[in-house]
Amino acid sequence: MALPMVFAIVFHEVAHGWVANRLGDHTARDMGRLTINPLPHIDIVGTVILPVLCIIAGSPIFGYAKPVPINPYNFRNPKKDMALSSIAGPAVNFIMAILATVLLRLVIAPLEGKVPEPYWSWLATPLAYMLIYAIYINVILGVLNLIPIPPLDGSRIVYWLLPDKLAAAYYQVERFGIILLMILMFSGIFGKIMMPLIRPLLSLMLGDGVL
Repeated sequence: MALPMVFAIVFHEVAHGWVANRLGDHTARDMGRLTINPLPHIDIVGTVILPVLCIIAGSPIFGYAKPVPINPYNFRNPKKDMALSSIAGPAVNFIMAILATVLLRLVIAPLEGKVPEPYWSWLATPLAYMLIYAIYINVILGVLNLIPIPPLDGSRIVYWLLPDKLAAAYYQVERFGIILLMILMFSGIFGKIMMPLIRPLLSLMLGDGVL
């Protein structure tokens, strides 16, 4: 699960910076963050400590990378361009989930029963698991980040669509966003919000009965 997770969170952050760079903000590029090398994106807590704690606890591995820096004042249209930069992260996660699904169908499934058992055991089976985890992780990250609670990416889209006065008031929620997210997660409400969105996508990609 570790390698698909690293790819998912790194490409998510790079997508933010790449779109921002195309829209006129070169902050991420100038700071060397437009790279798929995971080292510049490592966050000690999110990329190291949290995954290790998940392994110790026996729970699914989860984590996050250091956010790519974006300066909205460099955009021609700050509200719109910030929303476009934000949606790029979840969009890349969904694209990666689709690519993993295609690889699982085209590369792994045809091998079953058509090659010697040792070859299937040491190569195809681990690869299949990695692709399955890639689908899970990217779908979860994509859906999670589209929830319109600051500082998640979905909040930037809502901020763009709201009139300026309402947008300013809505943006004030960000100071309490992390606390709100933690309350929703530990209360179980978060799962009830996300699962109706995640389950159909995973069923579509992996087949019925995956959850």
